[in-house]
Amino acid sequence: MKPKLLIVDDDDALREMLRQALGKDYRIEEAERGEEALRKMEKDEFDLCLLDIILPDADGIELIPELKGISPSTVVIVMTGYPTVERAVDAMKKGAFDFVKKPFGVKEIRFILKRAVEEKKLREAYENLVEFADARFSFSGIIGKSKAMKEIFRLIRTVAPSNATILIEGESGTGKELLAKANHRNSPRKNGKFVAINCGALPETLLESELFGYKKGAFTGAVSSKKGLIEVADRGTVFLDEIGNTSPSFQMKLLRVLEEGSIYPLGSTEPVKVDVRIISATNTSLEELVEKGVFRQDLYFRLNVVKIVIPPLRERKEDIPLLAHHFLKIYAEKNNKRIEKISEDAMRILLSYHWPGNVRELENAIEHGVILARGNEILPEHLPSHLRLKKRERDVKILPYRDAKEEFEKEYITRLLEYTGGNVTLAAEVSGITRQNIYAKLKKYGIKPHQFEKS
Repeated sequence: MKPKLLIVDDDDALREMLRQALGKDYRIEEAERGEEALRKMEKDEFDLCLLDIILPDADGIELIPELKGISPSTVVIVMTGYPTVERAVDAMKKGAFDFVKKPFGVKEIRFILKRAVEEKKLREAYENLVEFADARFSFSGIIGKSKAMKEIFRLIRTVAPSNATILIEGESGTGKELLAKANHRNSPRKNGKFVAINCGALPETLLESELFGYKKGAFTGAVSSKKGLIEVADRGTVFLDEIGNTSPSFQMKLLRVLEEGSIYPLGSTEPVKVDVRIISATNTSLEELVEKGVFRQDLYFRLNVVKIVIPPLRERKEDIPLLAHHFLKIYAEKNNKRIEKISEDAMRILLSYHWPGNVRELENAIEHGVILARGNEILPEHLPSHLRLKKRERDVKILPYRDAKEEFEKEYITRLLEYTGGNVTLAAEVSGITRQNIYAKLKKYGIKPHQFEKS
């Protein structure tokens, strides 16, 4: 089928000339005004759009984002009788494919349209390839082709249909909650609610009231009764992140939920029956916490019917290109930018970096690159500066383990705040470290967030 072309220009003679010259190769629609072009774009799909800059009711360049917003796949070519470098650059930034000066010959416009059609086909082929790769190397939203991730996908398929508790171990940013959601979506409980809570981010009393609920008058401020998240998730799944950071009192109450299938809301002596599947996660070894006596052994066994260990990103570098292109597609579309690839040099940097923040940090780096990129690819200079340091500049000096760990921690927090401009909340999101822990480390090393604020 011939490509469909929308010509937007208030010059009747020009539109007629283009229809006569291009009618054999393209299905042509016309619009004299910007508003008419938008209406036609909403009603039909166009492969190409020839757009005049000066319209009776609109600035053609300002119209580009609106047209692309309705139909991102339409290739826009701008026409003008008054070209300047600034206007051409502005049009490209807004999403135009090319810029043609009036008056133009039939051969010139045919050549430009032919290139535009080829560009559209290449882009669609690339998108299909990315979708194929995503489908082949993903499971319920989790991306990976490494042996470790394939084994995790296999394990999820096996255990998801059961009611067994699952313990997920992995560093911050590896995707533990994504894994829990994948289990939920592939389980008989998929029509029930998935409720997640970070146990390490809340004080004990608030954590208990959030999970178990409370009765009116149970404490100051409890003016009415409230269901806890466990009751809300009845017949669904509850995901407890940072389970290792909980108190002995909370651990005992959670054990009762697992053993008896009931909860006691704060201020109540009557049990409430619940039917939930518990999936918990930790970025430390619960087994070590049991040995230290800070985590109940009986609860550990109850939570650890099936254990899934997610390796850090630095141990599965074959997943980095796949993940990077996955995030590139997401953030290019989100920011309405035509960025199609990551340069070889930029990819080498991504592959050589050690990723202490794991997949979350990689996602942030790609979003950073998409925002800074000006052309159709992410170059090394578009990546966060700390990624571009030579490896020897990142290596920790040979010191006693405790000293080396503290030196790395201090350096990491410093670079993290440099990157976020001293914004602790953003630093917590990027790194996966709780705000409370970041503030504790700032106090420990005498670091002041305001030192990194960007003027």
